[in-house]
Amino acid sequence: MTAPSTFGLSTEARNLHWLLSNLVEEVPGVHSVTVVSSDGLMLLSSDPGRRTAAATGGLQDGPRGSSADLATIVSGIGSLTIGAAKLMDGGGVKQTMVAMDEGSLFVMSISDGSLLGVHATPDCDMSVIAYHMALFVGRAGHVLTPELRSELRKSMESAQ
Repeated sequence: MTAPSTFGLSTEARNLHWLLSNLVEEVPGVHSVTVVSSDGLMLLSSDPGRRTAAATGGLQDGPRGSSADLATIVSGIGSLTIGAAKLMDGGGVKQTMVAMDEGSLFVMSISDGSLLGVHATPDCDMSVIAYHMALFVGRAGHVLTPELRSELRKSMESAQ
């Protein structure tokens, strides 16, 4: 994992970066993690420098090796499941899981339409990942204010 610089960020932003890093480093089977806003913009990522590593022939273990690609996928799946829930009168979407031959993808609602996405190995313990995602959402949801989202966007733009 590439540790993003948290220099100059608010305490809340640094805490969210720490929570995200902890999720990747402490939960077995997790490749990468991203947080996207309701409008699909990446706010946090476990690997903001991955696009550069992929372009220079570095190892890839995320979708196409890019955290931006994971954010795009998470945003799209979030929109699709919200639309499906509306069509089925199912209420709000809490979480979505996609099991693939070579990996797993988990998407969980945070707040105000923001989403947490986790790309994991196919043999991961889904209940452990879901539990740690719920912990992240519980800790992050109440601090993800419009001001903090703006600060995180600017931080991501400067990291890329």
